[in-house]
Amino acid sequence: MTERSMQEPTLLLLTALADAPRHGYALIQEIAAISGGRVKMRTGTLYGALDRLLQQGLIEVAAEEVVDGRARRSYALTSVGREALASEAERLRAVATEAERRLANVLSVLQGKPEPEGKSTMRGFFA
Repeated sequence: MTERSMQEPTLLLLTALADAPRHGYALIQEIAAISGGRVKMRTGTLYGALDRLLQQGLIEVAAEEVVDGRARRSYALTSVGREALASEAERLRAVATEAERRLANVLSVLQGKPEPEGKSTMRGFFA
């Protein structure tokens, strides 16, 4: 049985928690930084995802405190969460490596360089 790939919000949340526990606002900031500002996670999306990840056992509540009269929870990865993140990172790395290999082959063909031995020809495809 193959596992589904992670949805981007899950990947970003687990990545944001990979090096340290964080509370909600810090997670929103960290996700924006990780994504280069491309993803701005909304509060409702964040807490819905955190609840789901808690139920799945991928994260846990690391600490609870009251700050300025408001409850603040910090979240951390569990060992299951670390394993899931490592597995997804490896899957993405393998896909990226294959994409780069194929793009390099196409670029070689377009530049008129010989194709690697034993590889099917793409010259007719680009003619």
